[in-house]
Amino acid sequence: MTTDKYSIILPTYNERRNLPILIYLLSKTFEQHKINWEVIIVDDASPDGTQDVAKKLIDIFGKDHIQLRARAGKLGLGTAYVHGLQFVTGNFVIIMDADFSHHPEAIPEFIAKQKSQDFDIVTGTRYAGDGGVFGWDLKRKLVSRGANFLAATVLRPNVSDLTGSFRLYKKDVLAKIIDETKSKGYVFQMEMMVRARSLGFRIGEVPISFVDRLYGESKLGGDEIVGYLKGVWTLFTSV
Repeated sequence: MTTDKYSIILPTYNERRNLPILIYLLSKTFEQHKINWEVIIVDDASPDGTQDVAKKLIDIFGKDHIQLRARAGKLGLGTAYVHGLQFVTGNFVIIMDADFSHHPEAIPEFIAKQKSQDFDIVTGTRYAGDGGVFGWDLKRKLVSRGANFLAATVLRPNVSDLTGSFRLYKKDVLAKIIDETKSKGYVFQMEMMVRARSLGFRIGEVPISFVDRLYGESKLGGDEIVGYLKGVWTLFTSV
């Protein structure tokens, strides 16, 4: 059994139905592979009872495996990672979505990839190898592909999936990158990769299957797309 510990920062907003299944699958995956783990649930004052479910999960899985670190309101993804990072006790941090877009079964592959060449970051990619997207209509696929193509062409970070949010970081690396990252929301993931490259960190990729969310509504709208385009331009002119 390895001495490494893997901390998952899980930002949640109205994920009452998804959370128990996800935590169960994470626990099963980690126990099966004898991996030391914890999940830090960063909930942004969900009105649907997500926090009550999280408290029950702490009773079931124990405080050494589940932490609830709630916030007072909907404060955005980037700040959720900053908040969660304060409570991490592992030496590696995994960030993923709580809505089943990302399946826990990929995590052992991330860990194996990281160990293979001591990567600073391992990122899941929908656009290389046998990765893919399932459950999206053509419009969303085009928006995502277009967003990645635009960012890759303009910013050249040599990563095939810039807007993905399923990643493994060395804890100190994540802290440094977050410290440098300025943007919020949808652009945040992309900026983290661009900053990582400019700081000289080594990035590995693992093909993943991305499945559209199980319950609830997608958080990506027209405003985010406009924000994304502005974000690409800002990064291009500043990094």
